[in-house]
Amino acid sequence: MATHAAKRVTLEDIWPDLEGGLSQVISNLNQGMSKDRWMNMYSNVYNYCTTSRPHSSQRSGGKPVSGANFVGEELYVKLKEFLTKHMKELLKVAETRMDEGLLMYYKTEWDRYTTAMKYFNHIFQYLNRHWIKREAEDGKKEIYEIYTLSVVTWRDHLFTPLKQRLTSVVLNLIEKERNGEQIDTTLVAGVIAGYVALGLSKEARKEATLELYRESFETEFLQHTELFYTLEATAFISQNTVADYMKKVEARLGEELTRVRHYLHSSTEQELIARCDKVLIEAHKDLLIAEFHRLLEHDKIDDLTRMYNLLSRIAGGLEPLKGTLENHVQAVGTEAVAAVAGTAVADPAVYVEALLKVYRKYNELLQQAFRTDAQFVAALDRACRRFINDNAVCQAAKSASKSPELLARYTDGLLKKSAKQPEEREVDALLNDVMVVFKYIEDKDVFQTFYSKMLAKRLIHTTSASEDLEASMIGKLKQACGYEYTSKLQRMFTDMSLSRDLQDKFKQFNEDKATPLELDFSVLVLATGSWPLQPPSTSFSIPKELLAAEQQFLKFYAAQHSGRKLNWLHQLSKGELRSRCFPSNKAGYLLQASTYQMGVLLQWNTTGGSTATATSGELEFSYEELQIATQLTEQVLKQTLLSLVKAQMLKQVGGDGADDGNGDIDKSARFQLNRGYKNKRAKVNINMPVPQQVKEESDATHKTVEEDRKVQIQAAIVRIMKMRKKLQHVNLITEVTQQLLSRFAPKVNLIKKCIDILIEKEYLERVEGQKDMYSYLA
Repeated sequence: MATHAAKRVTLEDIWPDLEGGLSQVISNLNQGMSKDRWMNMYSNVYNYCTTSRPHSSQRSGGKPVSGANFVGEELYVKLKEFLTKHMKELLKVAETRMDEGLLMYYKTEWDRYTTAMKYFNHIFQYLNRHWIKREAEDGKKEIYEIYTLSVVTWRDHLFTPLKQRLTSVVLNLIEKERNGEQIDTTLVAGVIAGYVALGLSKEARKEATLELYRESFETEFLQHTELFYTLEATAFISQNTVADYMKKVEARLGEELTRVRHYLHSSTEQELIARCDKVLIEAHKDLLIAEFHRLLEHDKIDDLTRMYNLLSRIAGGLEPLKGTLENHVQAVGTEAVAAVAGTAVADPAVYVEALLKVYRKYNELLQQAFRTDAQFVAALDRACRRFINDNAVCQAAKSASKSPELLARYTDGLLKKSAKQPEEREVDALLNDVMVVFKYIEDKDVFQTFYSKMLAKRLIHTTSASEDLEASMIGKLKQACGYEYTSKLQRMFTDMSLSRDLQDKFKQFNEDKATPLELDFSVLVLATGSWPLQPPSTSFSIPKELLAAEQQFLKFYAAQHSGRKLNWLHQLSKGELRSRCFPSNKAGYLLQASTYQMGVLLQWNTTGGSTATATSGELEFSYEELQIATQLTEQVLKQTLLSLVKAQMLKQVGGDGADDGNGDIDKSARFQLNRGYKNKRAKVNINMPVPQQVKEESDATHKTVEEDRKVQIQAAIVRIMKMRKKLQHVNLITEVTQQLLSRFAPKVNLIKKCIDILIEKEYLERVEGQKDMYSYLA
């Protein structure tokens, strides 16, 4: 059988037809093309690349190669020439276009070209898979897949000659937009996308890089942006306020972010905003910072928010604001306290509310304007700590301890029963406010001492508004300062519970007696170590009406607990007296009085055996007679008589300068019942402390605090030295201060005194030959 060799397909055989089809695709694709025509172009490429060639064929390098490779190279070169020719035609037209016309022409042709090249890539798919792939594997970097070849050809023969003009037109359009003119952002976006698409990686040639975009557009765009905003900012701020300038900057930054989203590459955003921050904010930060204090003074929340947002964008921009805020808050707080200093001591609520008003205002400012920035919170904390612990009230008292005392008194007022008792939820919210101020109190031990004494009085006199609120407050203090701070407070509640059980037993004991007591007598038995109570400062002769009840309870308690000693705290005791001596109320008043007041008033129950005289028809007692009868010290008796005179129960008559209760007690005066006493209420509380008594209690409490501090300082020194064995003076002072700072700020002089005391007690000694060195003595 005879065989016939297959006909060889040459480039000359296929190219005229192939070129015509490619020209139609690249220029008139919108007119459409039949399926047979597409298949014919693909078949031409396939048939040509698969046709056998003589083995003697050589490549340009002189080395024998396969026929397929040789034919592939010729077709590749021919296509490249075809694309280059097309680029020259496009360039010739582009050179006649100007401004936006150039961009429109460039984008239109780019879109047409890239669409056509996707079809080209399919037509030459066989060439891509074989000849081009082998060439790439051999390391030929100038050989590309067809689509990539088309991009490279566009870049080298059309984009490169036009890029300067293209970039200039794009920048002019962007400037027009910045000046408020409307531009075709879609047109700009298309051109910019072309910059990105033309960047090809040398290592991975199918992947685009941003190198060309940055070199040909971004660098110049950023320089143009920086110059534009430098000129605009300088002109604007010279003619407008700082507040208006900040609004302008805020708007401009928003515009630039929108610009990136609409038509710039996302990678430009970081450097673009950094350049804007530099020329719009950092270059003018001194003006912004100088305006900060004025904005604070006038409570310009929106402008402060804007300033914070802008200055937070630059390194160190917020640092000066913190100091300004701190000084401003301290000054406002100091002024607020000075305004109420005259009434603060008498009305702690006014004082605490003044402190809270300043705190609330600037805490709200931090939340609204400064995003609760930790650095600004710290600045507010420092300012509050200063004006709360050093203000006009503290200076008048010559003690930083006045703040914790007033805060404790305010808290006492919240937790006491009152005629206008608010709901527990409201009181709990006010207790949270107390804890806000408490956080800034330096002398927390002073608050603890006053609070514990006032709590003791509330529990003893049953004036606490709610046990739940008391427990809530102790829980808040425990959370803030730890278990040790509140342990004694909690034990006080335990004692009250035990006392109630004991009282029930005593009541049953009394009822079982053959001769029960004729009065209602209740006793609280409190543990000495848990309660901040001092023994009475005076002796006292128990009125005979109460003596039997007291002795009966002692017998009962001795039977219950052998070996325990009870110390009566008459200064804290109280009772009720039914009066039959005031004509204004025939049924008689029910008087709530202290035990000392009862001791004085019950003297008027005596009859002829008294040394009193009745020259005026009224039973009278001299000061000396009352002192003998009650056995009270001069100071306590004077306070008791003064309280009764102030309550209009007694009149002091005669004596030098006696003024019927409007002044001090005259020891030469005589005292008689005020028969003209009137009161709308049948139940009257006459157990009201006089101002002098309140002041003495306050001074005594402060003195107790000072003594407690000495003990705590000495304990801290011993703990530290026991661990360190040897320590220098400066280091010991530092460590003692750090240990005690959570309770109070110990003064250096007091620490030195405590060191000397411990040396005398032989806990420490000075090391010979070493200056300021202490050694612990086991």
